[in-house]
Amino acid sequence: MSKRPFDKDLFKRSVVYNVKTLYRTSIEEATQHQIFHAVALATKDAIIDAWIATQEQMKKQDPKIVYYMSMEFLMGRALGNNLINLTYYDEVKEALEELGCDLNVIEDQEPDAALGNGGLGRLAACFLDSLATLGYAAYGCGIRYRYGMFKQKIENGYQKEIPDDWLSDGNPFELRRPEYAKIVKFGGYVDVEVDQNGKSHFIQKGYQAVRAIPCDLPVVGYGNNVVNTLRIWDAEAMNTFRLDAFDKGDYQQAVEEENLAKLLVEVLYPNDNHMAGKELRLKQQYFFISASVQEAIARYKRNHEDIRKFYEKAAFQLNDTHPTVAVAELMRILIDEEGLEWDEAWEVTTKTCAYTNHTIMAEALEKWPIELFSRLLPRVYQIIEEINRRFVMEIQNKYPGDQEKIRKMAIIYDGQVKMAHLAIAAGHSVNGVARLHTEILKKQELRDFYQMMPEKFNNKTNGITQRRFLLHGNPLLAQWVTDHIGDEWITDLSQISKLKIYADDEKAQQEFMNIKYQNKVRLAKYIQEHNGITVDPRSIFDVQVKRLHEYKRQLLNILHVMYLYNKIKEHPDMEFYPRTFIFGAKAAAGYRRAKLTIKLINSVADVINNDASINGKLKVVFIEDYRVSNAELIFAAADVSEQISTASKEASGTGNMKFMLNGALTIGTMDGANVEMVEEMGEENAFIFGLSADEVINYEQHGGYNPMDIFNSDQDIRHVLMQLINGYYAPQDPEMFRDLYDSLLNTNNSDRADTYFILKDFRSYAETHAKIESVYRDEKQWAKKALWNTACSGKFSSDRTIQEYVDDIWHLDKMTVTLPKEDTEVSGKKAAK
Repeated sequence: MSKRPFDKDLFKRSVVYNVKTLYRTSIEEATQHQIFHAVALATKDAIIDAWIATQEQMKKQDPKIVYYMSMEFLMGRALGNNLINLTYYDEVKEALEELGCDLNVIEDQEPDAALGNGGLGRLAACFLDSLATLGYAAYGCGIRYRYGMFKQKIENGYQKEIPDDWLSDGNPFELRRPEYAKIVKFGGYVDVEVDQNGKSHFIQKGYQAVRAIPCDLPVVGYGNNVVNTLRIWDAEAMNTFRLDAFDKGDYQQAVEEENLAKLLVEVLYPNDNHMAGKELRLKQQYFFISASVQEAIARYKRNHEDIRKFYEKAAFQLNDTHPTVAVAELMRILIDEEGLEWDEAWEVTTKTCAYTNHTIMAEALEKWPIELFSRLLPRVYQIIEEINRRFVMEIQNKYPGDQEKIRKMAIIYDGQVKMAHLAIAAGHSVNGVARLHTEILKKQELRDFYQMMPEKFNNKTNGITQRRFLLHGNPLLAQWVTDHIGDEWITDLSQISKLKIYADDEKAQQEFMNIKYQNKVRLAKYIQEHNGITVDPRSIFDVQVKRLHEYKRQLLNILHVMYLYNKIKEHPDMEFYPRTFIFGAKAAAGYRRAKLTIKLINSVADVINNDASINGKLKVVFIEDYRVSNAELIFAAADVSEQISTASKEASGTGNMKFMLNGALTIGTMDGANVEMVEEMGEENAFIFGLSADEVINYEQHGGYNPMDIFNSDQDIRHVLMQLINGYYAPQDPEMFRDLYDSLLNTNNSDRADTYFILKDFRSYAETHAKIESVYRDEKQWAKKALWNTACSGKFSSDRTIQEYVDDIWHLDKMTVTLPKEDTEVSGKKAAK
């Protein structure tokens, strides 16, 4: 493998040249934003040769390719990550300093790519990083969202959604590939034509169509010349302007196709609590899936003739239920366009497709109304009907006369198309994302499927890329780790266990905690600049950052903060170690209760942060617009990681792993991947509280519990809950938080009270928090536990997860990419002239 030399002078000339040709200015006069684009293009030059070499190696070696299909890819900023994986970061930093530029400032000019929202999208991004670093051929397949989900603004304590216009200045790392455009069809009807041999041909007519244009982003492997591709599809109209319709005065029809194309790629997860939103979501899913499947088949056919062997060279991994329509689309192309018989097409499809389940929450397992699905995708719906007919026959053969099994397992039932059922029936693999999650799927949510086809089910515990979340996000700790154990951990995180010998070393403990303190100073500066709140880096930084959902229980956290505040007010002289509670979360635009929780957090923050009488013992911060770039600052600075989901509800979690890697101690339930983290680190190095998954499931099966018993018997809890409705945190509107109060106690009898067992777990949570304070006061004990957490994080690399997918599901071949000698110069070839 040829490691490219870095030519610093060439790189500097390239940046200066790019500033001149892009902006007609000098490096001295250029804005930081202009310099970012110049640096990004110089970096892209450094990537291109390896990207081409990777494609050449794929042509030569003809490896099996995994197509990772996902509605989300939460990539974060590209510049720093690309430089890290090129292994040029320090050299570029030095080169830019010689030009009078600061790489940190330049990185801050880049908007986060708004292609994802939560853990599912960030996992996809980590997986792409690991696939490239491990040398496996892969394409990420998704949508080039114009605005992403939304940029979060906090106004008067409320979340306000504004467009995230991340592409306003273009994306310097993107390559638009119109030569690979595909046609995607919606609506119309299916006509059947019979040829002279008596064979039926199904032809979609009267449809609307859009052109899908691939835009490729490089995914750079660490130090190995491998550059895979994230292919995100943009949409454009087939006929951008219908002059005939315009001339007749039908102005709407004149731009109808253009509007459809624009809408498809406008926003990630349009609000779907109305039919128009549901329709747009289904169109989005089919749009990127149809284009991706068409391109995967076209790529295969460039080198192979027998489409029946497609599965030998392609694997489709369906990241949750969103891409499940790939099953039917692959069947459609194989039957209607490639001429295969049903059984032949089914064999290819089942050997190609595999499904990852990311949730135990029933509402997240997508179901589509038949009326909507059959109208938008008439031919695809016909195919799903036939898959369902055959699958129901299998169920009947296995369980004769058992109508209940059909009700629970059929793909089409009760007026709905059930996408998870389609994925399980058609995929050769179904995996959960943490051991506990997979067991719950097998025993609870998907039990009937597991009993019928146990061989399909397996577990792949999630992971994170240490290159983004330690090497790039926490350079001080990364350097310290390398100084102590070498740099092999960068591509083999299991090596980090070598740090265990330093856990009792007082000098190592002091160094470790000093790095944590410096990272806390860095985050405190960010909070001061963005929130106007002064926080003490010597306080305990207690952090909960993740998507806002009731099962993740941000509400439990803020109720406990209210409880602590009450204690301090009642006993001003009590011993209390200062604490800063940090929240970051977006709530879905239509999720009213989640948005009200954000308002509560900010209202509590306003009261506590402005109460001089508590002498700064308690601070509450809500970090606006939580995203990958500020997450890196947060993980590095956290002392305590809040992983407090209702046990049995969190599939895995990956934020928990990022905190662990960065030396934060977890307070959490035995849920998701927390269980496996505790196995690695030992329960004495975490703070576990609350009901177990089995206890929660048992309560749910027997109708829950009565939270009024707790309300009536626990004075502290009653005090906190009454503050939700007596105007203590909302003097202008005492009823503001009534819905949160009602959700906990069900005073309006609308549904079951305290669905997520917040009050049931409250006492255990508060007592465990008290233990955190006592341990933190013992600096050596805390340092040992924090260092031990980092040393035990080796299992939770996405490299390990991907290798398990490769070994058990995809069966890919490794590639070795070597650069031709004449291509080892780095960037700026034009500038050199």
